[in-house]
Formats: sequence, structure tokens, C-alpha cells
Amino acid sequence: MSRHEDWLLRQLPAAMLSEDFFVRFVSIFQEQAGTLVAHADNLAHLADVRLTPTEMVRWMAQWLGLPGIDPGYSEEAQRRILKTAAATLQWRGTTTALTRLLELYSGGAVTVSEGGGIFEQGEAPVGPAWVVMEVESTGLLEEADFLSLVLDEVPAHVHAEIWVAQRRVWPTPERLATKELAS
Repeated sequence: MSRHEDWLLRQLPAAMLSEDFFVRFVSIFQEQAGTLVAHADNLAHLADVRLTPTEMVRWMAQWLGLPGIDPGYSEEAQRRILKTAAATLQWRGTTTALTRLLELYSGGAVTVSEGGGIFEQGEAPVGPAWVVMEVESTGLLEEADFLSLVLDEVPAHVHAEIWVAQRRVWPTPERLATKELAS
């Protein structure tokens, strides 16, 4: 929206505009209000992931439950993370969401296999639900960070296996032994 620089002064009666002190006094408020009006004009664009400042992208990610987006990522990557989080929020914990999340962070092909489904009464498989996720790399993330991110998206009651470059990274033999001792 386009406004004249002196938009507030133009609204005053002509007699008031002839007083220099009054014009300077109102100009102070016009300058301050101009900042507020500019913010209001941009409000519609603030939530647009393509246009909003990068700092806002990171803040909006927290609205969706992400612990945060590393500011070290490129601006494009930060926007892609927010878009993926928003698009998969309704599918959180499903194969669809896990696949998209893994594709986003690994940067490559993903295979997700799981034992869930809809079964007739009495025909459900015996044992815990399971999911196996396979990626070629952890992308820009360290392996521990990648694991933490992915495991946070797997429902608590589901047994998860994560493979990176054909190497099982979760659960590790040490974790399996600890789990067996704890049982």
C-alpha cells in the first residue's frame, strides 16, 4: 500500500498546518506511527514462509513443536524445514511423516517399512508395533542429532530400527543389552 510521506499531517485542518511548532510536533507522531503502519502493512506477509524474515521462520517452527531450527543452515534449508514440519504435522508418527522427515534431513532416498495397519478383530499381529527406517546418510546432522530428531517423531509404543548406509545405528547392541538388563 502506498502512502504519502506526510499522511498524518494531511489529515489536519489547514489552520493547524500554518503553525511550525505544531507541524514539527505532529511530525514526531507521524514518524513513530509510520513504523507501526509499515508493520501492519506487512502483517499479511509475516506468516508466508517464502517472504518472512529468517528469524520469523525459526520462531514459527517453534509454534509447530520443533525444538528450533539451527541458524547455521542456509535460509533455503530453514524455510524447507518449516514447510515440511507444517505439511506433516497432521501425519506426525505415521509412515508418511517419517518418510518426509527422513528425506528432508538425510537429503536422499528413504525406505520406511512398518508393521501397522488395520486388522479385523483378533487378526492383529502379536507383539509390539515396529518401524524400520533406512537412509544413506544423516545429511548435515551429526548421527546423534539425527537419531534424536527421528526418534522424537516415532510414537513411544513403536519399536524403531534406524539404518544409515546399511549400518544399524538404532538400537545399538549396547542399548539392546541395557534394555534387556532393565527388563
